[in-house]
Amino acid sequence: MSATSARWFARLASFLAGAALVAAFPTPAAWWWAYAGLVPVLLLVRSAGDRREAVWRSWLASVGFFTALHHWVLPYLSVFAVPLAALFGLIWVPWGLVAWTLLRRPPTMRRVASAMLLLPAVWVVVEFLRSWDRLGGSWGFLGLTQWNAPAEVLSVAAIGGVWALSALLVVVNVGIAVALLPGAPGRSRALGLGVATVLLLAAVVHGAARPEPRVEATLHLGGVQPGHIDDPYERLDENVRLTRELVAREPEVEVVVWGQSSVGFDPDRDEDVRQRLEGLAAEIDRQIVVNVDARGADGRISKTAIVVEPDGFGDTYRKQRLVPFGEYIPLRSLFGWVENFTDAASENRVPGTSLTTFELAGQRVGPLISYESTFPDMRRTLARLDVSMTLVQAAATSFQGSWALPQQGSFEAVRAVESGRPAVLVAVSGTSSAFDPRGARLAWIPQEERTAWSVEVPLSRERTLFVRWGPWVPVGASAVTAVAAALGVGQLLRRRLRQS
Repeated sequence: MSATSARWFARLASFLAGAALVAAFPTPAAWWWAYAGLVPVLLLVRSAGDRREAVWRSWLASVGFFTALHHWVLPYLSVFAVPLAALFGLIWVPWGLVAWTLLRRPPTMRRVASAMLLLPAVWVVVEFLRSWDRLGGSWGFLGLTQWNAPAEVLSVAAIGGVWALSALLVVVNVGIAVALLPGAPGRSRALGLGVATVLLLAAVVHGAARPEPRVEATLHLGGVQPGHIDDPYERLDENVRLTRELVAREPEVEVVVWGQSSVGFDPDRDEDVRQRLEGLAAEIDRQIVVNVDARGADGRISKTAIVVEPDGFGDTYRKQRLVPFGEYIPLRSLFGWVENFTDAASENRVPGTSLTTFELAGQRVGPLISYESTFPDMRRTLARLDVSMTLVQAAATSFQGSWALPQQGSFEAVRAVESGRPAVLVAVSGTSSAFDPRGARLAWIPQEERTAWSVEVPLSRERTLFVRWGPWVPVGASAVTAVAAALGVGQLLRRRLRQS
């Protein structure tokens, strides 16, 4: 094989290695693969002959990963699919360059130690930066793969959020990669595997030693999952029918929750809809949490969760973080033309301004809406508002039948452990889910099911280290990265001075 052919073969292998990492996420949900899935990428990047080739390989690995992870959205991007995939490919390039710099030469003890510290730090910094809502939130964070891992491992999220899980996974991958490097000294291999093993064991011990959360009460919650119904009248009818069936079948249900966009009319403008919702709540003598996606009296559209009490309308919460292009177009005056070529929002939705809490069956619950389920900071804020459960109303009907729905459902496990509160997601068309504060699955309603379901949620308010300290892991990772960058620049300047 010629040098050119070998180079392009390695680039193709990088793309495939990046794509293969997606097997750790739902639907495959092979959580264990996240502990070794980055090893092929590291070995391929490390073997690059120069910095330019390392950029190629890390970029292609990133393109492969994000294309596979978001394959369900590609048909909606039209002509922008390829350029956006290329743009997402840049995400792993800084991490790949650091990996190449540290591992391309024989792995001394110092280089291995630097790699074990700096590679997780750079990875976490990149994840933290792209968690900004305008850049897509925290979808696809490596730590999210551990939603169905043993509780002892998942408990790491209580210490430092999803970023602590991501850092642990990268450390283990680096340790394995060092052990597989050709010609690596035995001491270097032992250091890599030793650090990875010690940290993994420490995580397991921490998880095993944690006391069970103190259950203060239980909430018997019912969810309605009618499926994808375009017609708003039919959608409302089906939600009403399933609600009646649920309460008749399970009279112990205390609260009924509908998914996002379950009501396509503004009750303040449509008196018939308002009376119907109030009448249903009075009929079943329970609170119903609905979600209105309709044009209001001001002529603009927002997505609002509303508690319908047996005696009238109660608390409300308006969605704050909107899906870029799905619910608004950033800088519409400049990029509004995108809607002519894609399924981007034809007009911007109106965001809310603050989080709030609901009183449901006498318990304080923190509401969120769909896309907001991806943000750790919102759960932390709700936990600090002293809620005993978080509740998400969701609807990913555009991506029905894809991996997007179970991926969103799986977020709730990690969010529950981070916040120390049980987490429930009720989706219009699936996947609905519920997890206790340790990430144990309480309910999982696949997207294929059209039903009303219920779950008994054990309520608790554990003040995890993540709730107390916030994003201390990415802050620490940023400090490590900044110091390393400063040292690197200093070495470069000294080298140039010696040469001059």
